[in-house]
Amino acid sequence: MPDTPRSTYRVQVRPGFDLDATAELAGYLAALGVTHLYTAPLLTATPGSAHGYDVVDHRAVNPQLGGEAARARLVRALRAAGLGLVVDIVPNHAGVARPEANPAWWDVLRRGRDSAYARWFDIDWDRGRLLLPVLADTADALDDLKLVDGELRYHEHRFPVADGTGDGTPRQVHDRQHYELVNWRRGDAELTYRRFFAVSDLAGLRVEDPEVFDATHAEILRWVDAGEVDGIRVDHPDGLRDPAGYLARLRAAAPQRWLVVEKILEYGEDLPDWPVDGTTGYDALAAVSGLFVDPDAEPEFTTLDGRLTGRHTSWADLTHATKLEAATRLLAAELTRLAALVTELPGEQVRAALAELAACFPVYRGYPPSGARHLAAARSEAGRRRPDLTGVLDAVTARLRDPGHELAARFPQFTGAVMAKGVEDTAYYRWSRFVALNEVGGSPAHFGVPPAELHRFAATRHVRWPASMTALSTHDTKRGEDVRARLAVLSELPGRWAERVAEWMSRAPLADPALAHLLWQTAVGAWPIERERLHGYAEKAAREASVTTSWADPDAAFEHELHALVDRMYDDPELHAQITAFAAEITPPGWSNALGQKLVQLAMPGVPDVYQGTELWENSLVDPDNRRPVDFAVRRDMLARLDAGWRPAVAGDGAAKLLVVSRTLRLRRDRPDLFGGYRPVPARGPAAAHAVAFDRGGAVAVATRLPLRLARSGGWRDTTVSLPVHQCTDLFTGRVYSGSELLLHDLLSTYPVALLAPTDSVEAAA
Repeated sequence: MPDTPRSTYRVQVRPGFDLDATAELAGYLAALGVTHLYTAPLLTATPGSAHGYDVVDHRAVNPQLGGEAARARLVRALRAAGLGLVVDIVPNHAGVARPEANPAWWDVLRRGRDSAYARWFDIDWDRGRLLLPVLADTADALDDLKLVDGELRYHEHRFPVADGTGDGTPRQVHDRQHYELVNWRRGDAELTYRRFFAVSDLAGLRVEDPEVFDATHAEILRWVDAGEVDGIRVDHPDGLRDPAGYLARLRAAAPQRWLVVEKILEYGEDLPDWPVDGTTGYDALAAVSGLFVDPDAEPEFTTLDGRLTGRHTSWADLTHATKLEAATRLLAAELTRLAALVTELPGEQVRAALAELAACFPVYRGYPPSGARHLAAARSEAGRRRPDLTGVLDAVTARLRDPGHELAARFPQFTGAVMAKGVEDTAYYRWSRFVALNEVGGSPAHFGVPPAELHRFAATRHVRWPASMTALSTHDTKRGEDVRARLAVLSELPGRWAERVAEWMSRAPLADPALAHLLWQTAVGAWPIERERLHGYAEKAAREASVTTSWADPDAAFEHELHALVDRMYDDPELHAQITAFAAEITPPGWSNALGQKLVQLAMPGVPDVYQGTELWENSLVDPDNRRPVDFAVRRDMLARLDAGWRPAVAGDGAAKLLVVSRTLRLRRDRPDLFGGYRPVPARGPAAAHAVAFDRGGAVAVATRLPLRLARSGGWRDTTVSLPVHQCTDLFTGRVYSGSELLLHDLLSTYPVALLAPTDSVEAAA
C-alpha cells in the first residue's frame, strides 16, 4: 500500500514565485500542520507560463522556476522540515504555442512523418499537412511571412524549414513544408491534431505508446526512484486514449507513491476501479459546500430566475444545448476526425449522430463496465431528441460498443472535452439561478446536500477511497471557497435577495439579464473586491457564456455596457452603499459557513488539501484571479500569535480560519489514530437540523449549518450532541468538557465549529 500523506498544501509554483521561494515556505507549512507540499507542474513549460500545464520539454525542470538545482534545494528544505512532496504531472498534452521552445514539436514540424517524434503527438497525417492556426483573419495574412536565419517567421511566431526546401520566396518555402499555417478561425474546425479541449496551443500526446510514456515520464520517475517524490497528481486522465492502461503503467513505475487523478465525477458517479488512491477532491467539494445551502430555497430561486431572465429553462435542456454547441463548433475538428472513421454512412448524418450522442452523454466519459450503461442512456436520450436520426444512431452506437473499432477508442476522449467545454466553461456562466452551486464537480440542478447525504458520502469514502483527496478550492474552481460560503447565505434569505437584485438590475440594466444575475451574485459574494478584478471577471464570464459576446467575436458595444455596469457599482454612491450594506449583512453568517465547511473538509475521510492562501479569508474568483500572489508573511505572523495563546474573534482578518486549519491539520498529523473511522454523531433537540457532527474514531468535528435560520428560530436552546468519551478538549478554544452529553449552546459559544479530542490525547500531543 502506498504511503499516504496526512494532508497537502497546494502552491502555484510559477515564474515570480519559483522553487526557491517555495522552499522558504517549508518551516511555515510544517508549523501549519501539513505533511506534504503539493506543487504545480515543474517540468519546462512555455516561456512565461503562469501555470506550467503547457510542458514543452519533459527532460528538465523549468529553468524559469530555478531549474534542477532549485528543485534539489526544495527537496532538501522539505526534508529538513519533515515534509514530503507531491508533484503534478501532465500526460495528456504538451505546449506548442512556441514551436522553438518544444524540441519534439519543432522536429515534427521540420521532418513530418519521418520525425523520431511523429508518434508522440496524436496527429491525423492522412488528412494532409499539419495545420497550424496562427494567421490573422485576413485574406493576405501570408504576405507577412518572412524568411529569417533559415526559419519562417510570422510576426512573433517561428517555424522550422525542412532540409532542402529553403529556396524561393517565403510563400514558396511555406508551401513545401510538412505544416501549413492557416487562419486562426480554422483551428476549431479543421485541425489535424488532437488538442486539449479547444486549446490549439496544447497538442495531445500519445502516452499509450510505451516509448512515448517512457520518454515523457523519465524525469519524473527519476525523482520517484531517488525517493524525492512522495505522491503524484495526474492532470486530466479523461483526455487519454486508455486511462486505465496508462494508470496501470504509472502505478507499476511508482508502486509506493500516493497517486490521485483529476477525474471529475458527475453527481452519483463512482470512480472507476483504477490502480489509484482517489481523485483530487471535486466530489468532496460538492458534498461539503452543498451542506451549507438550504434546499428549501430552490423553488424561490427557480421563480426568481424565471422572472429575471423572462424564461424558464431546465438544467438538462441548457446543458444539452451548450454541449451540442461545443461538439459542433468548438470541437468541430475532433468531430470531423471521428466521423471520418465511419465511411459507410452519410458523413453529415454521422457527424450529427456523434454530436447528439456526446451532447446526451451523462458523464465525462464511459469506462468499462459502467460505460455501456452510460452509452445506452445517451442513445436513448439522443433518440428522443432526434428521432430522424434513429437509423444512423443505431449504426454508430453499434460501432461504439465494439472495443476493436477505432471510433470506440476515440469517442470517449471527445465526450470528456464536450462536457468540459459545454458545461464547465459555458453552461456554468449561462445558468445563474444560484451560482454557489456552479462549481467544477458540482451539480447545479441539485440544490443543497442534507446532512444525511453528506454522512453517506463520507462513510462510503472512508470504506472505498480513504486516501482520496478532499478540496474546497483549486486553481480551476470558479469561485473561492469563502465566496461560495457567503453566497450560500442567500439560500437562507431568498425573498430579501430577490428584492435587492431586482432593484439593482432595474436601476442598472444589462442586455443579458442572466449574466447580470450571475454578476450581482458574484459581486456580493466577493465584496469588497478591487474594481479591476471584477472587471476582469465580468469580461471572462461574458465571453465564456458566449451569449452576447465571445472570445472569438467580442461584441464591443455589449462589453462597453458590461464594464459600465461594473463601474457603476463603484461610482454610484447610493448603489455602492447598498451593495456594501448587503454584503456586510451576509458576511457574518458567511464566515460561519466558511469555518464549518473548512472543518468538515479537513476532518472528513480523505487527504485534505489546502489551496494556497485559503487558510485565511479568501475572496478569489476564477483563474487567473485565484493565482494571485499570497502574503505568506502575514500568515506566518498570525500563526505565531495563535501559538502564543491569542484566540481571535470570528470577525476580522481570517485568524479564526487559520486557527481551525492549523489545529485540525496538526491533530491529523500528530494523532492519526483518532481519524481511523467514521460515524455520524446525532444532535438532539429543537435545533438539531443545524448541527452536523461526526466521530472519526476519537476526534469529533461539530459544525453549524444554516446559521441565519438558527438565529431566527431562537438559537441552539437545549440541543445537545453525544460524545464517545467522558472528558474531551476543544482544540479551538482549549476548553475541557466532561460528560457524554454536551449542550451546543456551550460548545459553540465562541466559534460556530468545534474539534473535540480526548483530553489525554491532546495533552500527549502538546
